Amino acid sequence: MELVSAPYRSYVLVSREQIARNYRNVCSVVGPGVEVAAVVKADAYGHGAPEVSRVLTAEGARWLAVSSVEEGARLREAGIHGTRILVMGGFLPYEGEALVEYDLTPALHSLGQIREADAVGRSFGAQIRYHLKIDSGMGRLGTRAAAPEILQALAETPHAKLEGLMTHFAAAADYANPQTDEQLAYFHGIVAALARAGVSVEHIHASSTNAIGYGRREGWHNMVRAGHALYGYVSPARGDAPRQLLDVKPALAWKAKLLAVKDIPEGAPVGYGGTFRAPRPMRIGILGAGYADGVFHRLSNRGKVIAGGKLVPILGAISMDLTTIDLSCAAALEPGDEATLLGAEGEARLDAQQIARIAGTISYNILCSISARVRRVYV
Repeated sequence: MELVSAPYRSYVLVSREQIARNYRNVCSVVGPGVEVAAVVKADAYGHGAPEVSRVLTAEGARWLAVSSVEEGARLREAGIHGTRILVMGGFLPYEGEALVEYDLTPALHSLGQIREADAVGRSFGAQIRYHLKIDSGMGRLGTRAAAPEILQALAETPHAKLEGLMTHFAAAADYANPQTDEQLAYFHGIVAALARAGVSVEHIHASSTNAIGYGRREGWHNMVRAGHALYGYVSPARGDAPRQLLDVKPALAWKAKLLAVKDIPEGAPVGYGGTFRAPRPMRIGILGAGYADGVFHRLSNRGKVIAGGKLVPILGAISMDLTTIDLSCAAALEPGDEATLLGAEGEARLDAQQIARIAGTISYNILCSISARVRRVYV
């Protein structure tokens, strides 16, 4: 990533070209017969949904996927037009008008929602295009209705058009678990039953990053939903997994400035509760980022950042706005210099998966927790 310094206490650098590269790699892996829906929910996993969407649509993405009607509306208001937006979390009754106004495509997860979409279409003199989500075993959103019940709902809702069938895998990277095969079998049963009844759908999709990354081709159908991969990550596999197909790299680096540098004597406590005491005279630095910015509190006395091209420990409890680090090995740094909370300096690297292991969470959580007050800078 191009080296840039920005005039902010804490900011992230987002590489447009790396996001474009990652998207192109996903497209190359699945091939020209499979549509790639680019998932930009949760502010594009913390990378900034409007700008990321502009990059992706410039690369030819014809579908974007968000979580809510509100997220979809924000993209339209940011000037994202000429591409379809799939709202994967469906819609609430009061959001029906916004579906029409912003030309959003809901993923419906119950037969009742199909009827609600039909009512919206009837009231606006339109036909609401939707994708029906099947709960194939995730136990989250999605209908468990049998094919005959689905067919009856379709016959009763002329102002709602079934455009896609979808499901979501619970454990696509876990090859010690048969759940993905079981989910596919259930989903394929519904798809086949509807097809036998003459129901033709344009888009069938089940796979997100992990199913793409490890080549579960039987789940690719004619559309996939790429999210984590666009931002440079594929979850580690379990069991006897095949070789990873995706070659993607992180698109985001997170920086914070040193607000102060000071020397403390042996035995000096650091931070709330004095949970760290200097074992010797030390030089410490105080960074202008804390848990309100997304630095996980669980990294207190456990995590590291990169300072002066070296991995250095976090000392004491992380505060709301500040994090203290050990500068014993980077004593030349001064206030105003930067440390890297996520990214690379020289040979030192910290990615979201590494940080997640220390914090006891997942890489998605690390990226999505970088708060809105941390400036996004695009390079």
